[in-house]
Amino acid sequence: MATLLAPEIALTPSAAVRVAAIAAKQGKPAILRLAVDGGGCSGFQYRFGFADTVDADDTVAELDGVRLVVDSVSLDLVRGAAVDYVEELGGAAFRVTNPNAASGCGCGSSFSV
Repeated sequence: MATLLAPEIALTPSAAVRVAAIAAKQGKPAILRLAVDGGGCSGFQYRFGFADTVDADDTVAELDGVRLVVDSVSLDLVRGAAVDYVEELGGAAFRVTNPNAASGCGCGSSFSV
């Protein structure tokens, strides 16, 4: 497990607050896992879930006691990205601002490199 001082992936304050709130409500650790899967309308899609532990090959970004973990394969596709939590008229969701994405879909859940 690599905990980063200058993270290769970042968690925004609004995302950290939301993760902490959901984790507390569910009685789980405040660990949000970001993974990248093949699929979606643009080639790759982001998958979020809560984790109980940090795996050995995970990279960890931490903010205010909340951890964002990304496996080594997914990190290659999201290096330098930031995970945010946004509330808009169309709904609320975790969003990834990914500098590696060449294009993405309108909903923000899939991308291509």
